[in-house]
Amino acid sequence: MTAVSNSNDTAITLEEWNGSSTSKLSKTFTIQASSSSVSFKRSGARFTHLWRRLLQALVPEGFPSSVTADYVPFQIWDTLQGLSTYTRTMLSTQALLSAIGVGEKSATVIGATFQWFLRDLTGMLGGILFTFYQGSNLDSNAKMWRLVADLMNDLGMLMDLISPLFPSAFVIIVCLGSISRSFTGVASGATRAALTQHFALQDNAADISAKEGSQETVATMIGMALGMLVARITIGHPLAIWVCFLSLTLFHMYANYQAVRCLALTSLNPERTTIHLQHFMKTGKVLSPEQVSAKEHVLPLKLTVWSSKNADLLYTKVHLGTRVSSLDNMEIKEHLLSAASYYAKAKYLLVERNGTVNVIVHKDSNAADILKSFVHALILATNVSESKSSHSDSQMWIDKHYDVFIHKLKSLGWKTERLLSPIIWRANWIYKASEKKAD
Repeated sequence: MTAVSNSNDTAITLEEWNGSSTSKLSKTFTIQASSSSVSFKRSGARFTHLWRRLLQALVPEGFPSSVTADYVPFQIWDTLQGLSTYTRTMLSTQALLSAIGVGEKSATVIGATFQWFLRDLTGMLGGILFTFYQGSNLDSNAKMWRLVADLMNDLGMLMDLISPLFPSAFVIIVCLGSISRSFTGVASGATRAALTQHFALQDNAADISAKEGSQETVATMIGMALGMLVARITIGHPLAIWVCFLSLTLFHMYANYQAVRCLALTSLNPERTTIHLQHFMKTGKVLSPEQVSAKEHVLPLKLTVWSSKNADLLYTKVHLGTRVSSLDNMEIKEHLLSAASYYAKAKYLLVERNGTVNVIVHKDSNAADILKSFVHALILATNVSESKSSHSDSQMWIDKHYDVFIHKLKSLGWKTERLLSPIIWRANWIYKASEKKAD
């Protein structure tokens, strides 16, 4: 019986593996069982398991293969600037509460409540106005508006900090600060959505957004603890408060600049398209996202015109989506009629006026037509600046090189489905060809 039993004895080894990606699995537990015994063996230290579980709560599933290469450096700089923000928030909030009378017997609850309400109300109105005027531009210039948003937040906290120094203008100062921060809320939220879509390589934008919320929560808790410590140490010492605040603000600005600089977006906006086209016209090649990122600016144009790194801002000479009613009678006769014959089969019209190329977009044009019209307008603007035969030469270039240009962009991972630029005005036209055509 014993011999038979031993010959029929079976055994099984069962292993437990952990990981969200098949290339990143690690063995965590092993069970060996037979009819006579069962043994358990844990692989790795408990600290390793704990660290892995914590990491899963902070990074997207499948990390790092599920996100773009610029995700990690951006998140590092973004977390550092967040720590600076939360620390400074304690200092500015302390000054603001002091200004509205917290801790003073003469202060009234209704007075403090009214001032706080007025501050929030102006911030809400400011956010609505900012969305109305700039909402459509946030997607096309996500890097610039991301940086501008944090600069406006710095300005808002600065106003909160100086508000106690000007009691007679306290309400005006805190309302201006609230408006400044409202710009931050709108621009930061909108650009964050655009960046999340950029980071997602496996349709995991929701997961990336959720994990970023966890990262921000951790940064907030650490920043609040540091802020309370700094506020406790510097209380009653105005000079120390200002030194800490300004030092943290400078670091915050630097961290934000580095964060947006490390982004290598693959979408096409007017500036990135211009950089590509100018390089392609010179070399016949297109640039990688990292190369274009090093060339494009992240500050508003008015602040970067002095920069030696700034490329030729050819795209500023193109007005995409021109309003037809903005043309006067003479311009229609001199420019529109002479140019229309070159675009009889296109879903756009290009009109050159005083060195600026105006693109009239057809009401039935799609995203591909708009991208083509913008590239065509850039070629026309180049020819105008070089005093070439404008419309005929630009049309020849488009017919010969445009498809090659788009194909090379796609081969390097660029998204050529659309141009990130808002189109508000469109038009419809019926063109009747004449016997004579002029350039």
